Amino acid sequence: MSNLFLYLATRARNSGFWRAVFSFLLNRKIPFNRGHKFKIVSLEDNVVRTTAPYRRSNHNHIRGIHACALATVAEFSAGLLLMQNFGPKKYRLIMSRMDIEYKYQAKKPVVSECRLPSSRIQKDILQPLQKETAVDIVLESRVVDTDDNLVAVAHTTWQIKRWDKVRTKVK
Repeated sequence: MSNLFLYLATRARNSGFWRAVFSFLLNRKIPFNRGHKFKIVSLEDNVVRTTAPYRRSNHNHIRGIHACALATVAEFSAGLLLMQNFGPKKYRLIMSRMDIEYKYQAKKPVVSECRLPSSRIQKDILQPLQKETAVDIVLESRVVDTDDNLVAVAHTTWQIKRWDKVRTKVK
């Protein structure tokens, strides 16, 4: 899975076709996300953009995009950014906390953007992992609608740990 993930992530950077394939496969692999129909808009080394469509399955009772769908697309962009930078083979990534502030009612499709500068990858993750078993990093995802209204700002805390340091292995 890990080699396939990195292969698809690399192909999806420069091809709309491969982004669609990667989005489809991730929606199949992450069952909770399947009904939301999230898609990858763009993948770069330090920026990931994902989208949540304005569709009935994402609506709340007043026909806006539900708060949980907004939180999930924000988590998805942050997690995907970390996964493409660290890969699932060497590191285990777990979200341990999420704080989200809702700013505007989304009545249109939304895009979540998460950024992680290379300097932070070195300083806040790779260097500390040489001495520590695990590190926590907070990422910010900004969710905007298609009119560029700021809909939500999410802060996700991720624990990053080398698989050889994990005590409870995945079977």
